[in-house]
Amino acid sequence: MKKTRDFLQSKGYPPGELYDLPTSQKRFPDGAQYRIEIPSTEGPRALAAVLEAADRYGVTIHRVSQGSGIWMLTDEEIREMCRLGAEAGIEVSLFVGPRAAWGTSAQVRSSAGLNLGARLRGMDEVVYATEDIIRGCELGLRSVLVADEGQLWLVNEMKNAGELPADLLVKISVQMGAANPISIKLLEDLGAGTYNTPTDLTLPQMAAIRASIDIPLDVYVEAPDDFGGFVRHYEVPELIRVAAPVYVKLGLRNAANIYPSGIHIEDLAIKQSQERVHRTALVMNIIERYSGDAVMGEVGAADLGIPVV
Repeated sequence: MKKTRDFLQSKGYPPGELYDLPTSQKRFPDGAQYRIEIPSTEGPRALAAVLEAADRYGVTIHRVSQGSGIWMLTDEEIREMCRLGAEAGIEVSLFVGPRAAWGTSAQVRSSAGLNLGARLRGMDEVVYATEDIIRGCELGLRSVLVADEGQLWLVNEMKNAGELPADLLVKISVQMGAANPISIKLLEDLGAGTYNTPTDLTLPQMAAIRASIDIPLDVYVEAPDDFGGFVRHYEVPELIRVAAPVYVKLGLRNAANIYPSGIHIEDLAIKQSQERVHRTALVMNIIERYSGDAVMGEVGAADLGIPVV
């Protein structure tokens, strides 16, 4: 294997996993090592509940993300999420809407095709999902969540052409699935702003990824059951040290899959959002006990995709 490993090194990649777990010297633009993300914030009431819970538990939130899609929210709901995010100085990242899991695909409903659910099938779905982004940006969004490299390329081209805001941040979903330094570097080169790694990568694997890319990594330290259900709270201090800059992302074990969300399950969505903030408080206690010198990001940092109102 030496020839292959040497060739990888000649191209600037690690020759394998970095089992020595080197300390990352990379940082967010404000000098921070980590930020906090609350996923599955499905609408303005859920966002308001996240902000209220953050105040109650005394924790800082830098970003919320959503999974149901821009298309599942009215203009007024999006404007309200943008208003709440702007006032709090946090990023609000909404997923694109139409995607394979909710279309007419039979393959994504098969056991072997489930991993294709967030992809865009055909050019019409690319157009539909991109129209979702255009609408969101017109309403004030400055962060969107995508899971298809074709759409990532298109959004970056549209930004360069002035068809989308130049400050639009493109966050890559965990459902993209790239799991090695080369694949993730290709997405960075295509215009990814942050990348959500698969939930089951080891620290040596994360270290090799960090050595190869510069964009922040979004990492579930508690994963929903359908993404493995891992609860990795005690790994967070080392994760921050090795993978910085990193978004520490609090999913929720033993939680209902609520996508696409709506009024019929809104109370459940809100309660799950509140518990994610409670889990954040638990993780913050671990960080403070075992890595008290780790630098948390500032609220309202210039590189966050804070909505425009």
